[in-house]
Amino acid sequence: MILILNTNIKKYMRTLLTTIAFIGLLSVNFSCMESEKKENESNDLTGELMIFHAGSLSVPFKEISKEFERIHPGVDIKLEAAGSVASARKITDLNRYCDIFASADYKVIDEMLIPEHTDFNIKFAGNEMAIVYTEKSKFSDEITANNWTEILLKDEVHYGRSNPDADPCGYRTVLVSKLSDQFYKLPGFSDKLLAKDNKYIRPKETDLLALLETGTLDYIFLYRSVAQQHKLQYLLLSDSINLKKFELESFYSTVKTKIRGKKKGDWITKNGAPMVYGITMHKDAKNKELALKFMDFILSKGIQTMEKNGQTGLVPSGTDSFENIPESLKKYAVGSSQ
Repeated sequence: MILILNTNIKKYMRTLLTTIAFIGLLSVNFSCMESEKKENESNDLTGELMIFHAGSLSVPFKEISKEFERIHPGVDIKLEAAGSVASARKITDLNRYCDIFASADYKVIDEMLIPEHTDFNIKFAGNEMAIVYTEKSKFSDEITANNWTEILLKDEVHYGRSNPDADPCGYRTVLVSKLSDQFYKLPGFSDKLLAKDNKYIRPKETDLLALLETGTLDYIFLYRSVAQQHKLQYLLLSDSINLKKFELESFYSTVKTKIRGKKKGDWITKNGAPMVYGITMHKDAKNKELALKFMDFILSKGIQTMEKNGQTGLVPSGTDSFENIPESLKKYAVGSSQ
């Protein structure tokens, strides 16, 4: 009787172990099938994307693009950096083609590309103005947030800024200098500063880096994120003038400057405002599915890369073009009536 019982137990155990092994094998196969399915899904995107973007987005966009191409080997992303206004004019004046446009100032999209070239705009990142220098810069061991206005006006000191008609960093430099008149109670400071060293004005802010590194320039006005990315020394400015804080929008708006508009003889007034980057897709994008997937990637996982590189993520943010945003991207924006 005991022998029969032991035999039955052994048979039961063998059956149980076989069943467990079979279930485990099924689980492994199912996992492999799921992984293969996901891999196939990630590899089904193919084609080329042309992206015009602000110079200050060069580092994060390069990282984001490489990661997207790693996940989707059939995709080739072309990045072309320039000042945001100059990039917009490639489209409006030169009829250059691009799929995606990302600007350091979202208003460039509103004022220059909507409605002819696109019909929506998503705000996605923030930044702030800073003064960048090296250890070789004159008075680098003395400059502070309280005395930079004196140091930059010294005859022996040379500073650089980007072209306001081509680059948001350029007209933001003008706005910062005008805000400084009020904040530091220095009437006429901005006129003196903006009349100085004009031979060093360049098309975009990143063009100034070589002049700084070679010692041609002592200081440049630059976005904090770019300084951080290039591991440069920089002076943080007061929130009252650095165009960073949304709470100070009313004070920022007390100054303004003008830049060249869409057509010869036209002018666009730029009021002081917190820094907000915008992104959109061109109406004539050749591969809209791919463009939308990449924009989705930028606005989700890509925001972490942006923040790692010194730029604040702002999604979701309010927009006046919410109804025109593609359904897959609406989660990254908020309508003005919501």
